[in-house]
Amino acid sequence: MPEAVEVPRSLAASYARGFGERGRAWIAGLPALAAELLDRWGLERDGAAASGEASLVLPVLREHGERAVLKLQMPRQETTAALIGLRAWNGEGMVRLLDHDPESGAVLLERLDTTRTLASVEDDDVAMGVLAGLQARLVSVPAPPELRGLGDIAAEMLEQVPEAVPALADAAERRLLRGWASAVAELADEPGDRMLHWDLHYDNVLAADREPWLAIDPEPLAGDPGFDLWPALDSRWDDVVMKGDAPRVVRRRFDLLTEVLGLDRARATGWTLGRLLQNALWDIEDGETALASSSVVIAESLTGP
Repeated sequence: MPEAVEVPRSLAASYARGFGERGRAWIAGLPALAAELLDRWGLERDGAAASGEASLVLPVLREHGERAVLKLQMPRQETTAALIGLRAWNGEGMVRLLDHDPESGAVLLERLDTTRTLASVEDDDVAMGVLAGLQARLVSVPAPPELRGLGDIAAEMLEQVPEAVPALADAAERRLLRGWASAVAELADEPGDRMLHWDLHYDNVLAADREPWLAIDPEPLAGDPGFDLWPALDSRWDDVVMKGDAPRVVRRRFDLLTEVLGLDRARATGWTLGRLLQNALWDIEDGETALASSSVVIAESLTGP
């Protein structure tokens, strides 16, 4: 009898908090779903389960001992988009999709080295160069038409701004938010058509066998690559602050990213401000009354003298 899959308490709590009764019901059925897929795909458990905020990941062995991971996540827009992206990238700079179950949204992926993320590379220029190279490969792929587009997201953000601005306690931050919205308004008519990862930071790049590093956990979106730079700029932020001179690090990272990706700097700055706007709107929706300090530093670093 195969070992029953135990659902980590943190994952169950995340689903209950984020999805209520629907989330609790999905978690309750997760052990049976995992057992069914392990049997259907002829997989053997090969280590302890891991989990994040939204997924359960089981290390497994396929036939002939091929190492893989079974990733289970409740079906929704994000999981559908991820599957579209994994198929389109087809392992180019990205973890490779080996199989998937359309009904449950489960995916079988090649196994990477979860003990070595790009955050383990101490030299920030080297790490950012690796990330930029991967990002350039990812955004070289045109976005499939079924992916959500940045144009729609930009329009939604601009609609939310008038209600969000008064929620900020500080007048200077209210001006900042309006300025970020103005930057988006100037670019909204040309949202771009590249396939974006949407969350490419150091911890979403893992060491691999077939290449030194590969990206994981995409949240694909069709749009301008400038909208995809913020996670890289924000990577290992606590270390950036501790070392001092955060604006210099931000500008250095931005220089590397825009050079490798061949981006227009003014346009990339505008869409980065758009990403800061998106983050701020999410925070305000969650009850925050101040902008994230890292967002303020990044904005001032890119727009200041």
